[in-house]
Amino acid sequence: MRPVWLESIAEPVLTAARAPEPRALTGELLREWGSSEVWRLSYGLRSVIVKRGSDAQAGEATTYERFVVPLGLPGPELIHRAAVDDAALLVLADVGRVNLEQEPTAEGFLAAAELLAEIRAKPVEGPSDFTSQRLLELADRIDPIDADLRDRLAAKAVPALDELHREAPLGVVHGDFVPKNLVTDGTRWTVVDWPASYLAPHLADLHTLVRDAVALGHQRGPVVAHYIDAAGTDSELVQRQLSVGGICFSLLALNWIMAEGLRTVPSSKDWIAPLLAELGELTEELR
Repeated sequence: MRPVWLESIAEPVLTAARAPEPRALTGELLREWGSSEVWRLSYGLRSVIVKRGSDAQAGEATTYERFVVPLGLPGPELIHRAAVDDAALLVLADVGRVNLEQEPTAEGFLAAAELLAEIRAKPVEGPSDFTSQRLLELADRIDPIDADLRDRLAAKAVPALDELHREAPLGVVHGDFVPKNLVTDGTRWTVVDWPASYLAPHLADLHTLVRDAVALGHQRGPVVAHYIDAAGTDSELVQRQLSVGGICFSLLALNWIMAEGLRTVPSSKDWIAPLLAELGELTEELR
């Protein structure tokens, strides 16, 4: 079994896997949903990852050009890319068969915190992709956000985000820094799935990492403390970056659900209420 669109990228796949022909490849479907399809193609002990992305998932090659390659970020090597119709096709190095969702160990979450500190340490040039103006635009665009929550976001989240822009450096935000996207080969950890990345001073990635760590039975404190130690940064600043980052993540997630998710991933309708509750709680946490 192999992807029906393999022909468009067959040559670089065969070269990378050292396979004689497409029929010699073994295919393993890793993910399939509305806007994204991911396969592992193997020949003997060699394998590559191929992805087909549309809608929001189509921008991963641009992210590689903007962030991953020039900054040397810990993402899989981009071997080849192609555009077919309205989709982007990528051939990527296979960086491991186990992710943190499959084996959610405490050591894995600490390693992920170190990996995030490495990403955030890369010096970048602005402008920011997530200003307070964008925050308000998202709050106005997302129908499930009522007037009261919108007013509280304007009163508390906007000045908090503005303050972060004055006090914290911009850094790359992966945008979906969750266990399924943290992959290991048993020695090294790598972050996969980069299409949602952008520049901002907040720590949405640490927020999602901690949230999932707690959901999987781990304590919040050690993960945050490990990030602070690895980054060599101020704990009070990190707490504010966490709260604002969580708000920004929730807004982006809600916006994606309303604009694309309800069409491509129908079950995403069940995420709306929890995200709204989380957004309200995080807003109340701001001083």
